[in-house]
Amino acid sequence: MPKKRLLSLKPFAILLAAALFWILVPIAFKSSVRSSFYEFQAPLSTGASYIRELQNYWAARTKSKNELYDAGKDMARLNATYELMILENQTLKQEVERLEELLQLPTRAEYQYEIARVVSRDFNSWWQRLEIRKGSKHGIPTGAPVVFSGGVVGRVKEVHEYTSTVEILSNSHLRMAVIIAGDNRPMSYRGSGFQTLQSPVGLVEYIPNDIKLNDPANPPRIITSGMGGVFPAGLHIGYLKRLRPGASGMFQDGDVDLDKRLSSLTEVAVLVAIEENPQ
Repeated sequence: MPKKRLLSLKPFAILLAAALFWILVPIAFKSSVRSSFYEFQAPLSTGASYIRELQNYWAARTKSKNELYDAGKDMARLNATYELMILENQTLKQEVERLEELLQLPTRAEYQYEIARVVSRDFNSWWQRLEIRKGSKHGIPTGAPVVFSGGVVGRVKEVHEYTSTVEILSNSHLRMAVIIAGDNRPMSYRGSGFQTLQSPVGLVEYIPNDIKLNDPANPPRIITSGMGGVFPAGLHIGYLKRLRPGASGMFQDGDVDLDKRLSSLTEVAVLVAIEENPQ
């Protein structure tokens, strides 16, 4: 009986010994092993991403002529809309440059957009992140802001050779200074994970007590403040939907409804500061 009991405890003893060994191993060695393992498995996830795109391509080839014709008409409408938006953007940019010159204001840092495909998504209780198909070989820096057509996606957390990890807005480790559109008082934002039906949410702290939700159909819009030097000012975060007293009693806390598309993004844009990537 004692021998059988010892044999039954053998797996636990091996697991405990492995855990103690890993705890005692130097941090530099752990980081090296983790990075090597990641680079080893990265081609697998990247290859799966390419295969999915190939499947989508051949699925599109099976569409009928009428479906392709309707898709072409929709694409033509979108192109016309985007052309008008480009013209409007150029006009506004020229006006901003004229005002900056007139008021002798410094020009804001310029960025270039590095478009990247999403390889995988991880929305478990511990992580809220994306893997994108570009890394140090493409000039992606750690800490760069990531955006899409609906506003902020998140921030580049880790950069590997051909892929990068992005902390998205619902990640509780992602914090930034934000403001309410039309109000310059800074507040603090952090992610709060996903609610039911995969709706990403965030939390805003230090909201002034005079902020009210008088019109539920037109909630205040939360945007980046530009403080901290990571995210440019004015980028869309989400909408303030619920308010409650803060822990100190001097401010309020509020829930922010984020864009539902964060859970299904297939392509994002990394903002790379031009001075960081002179090529």
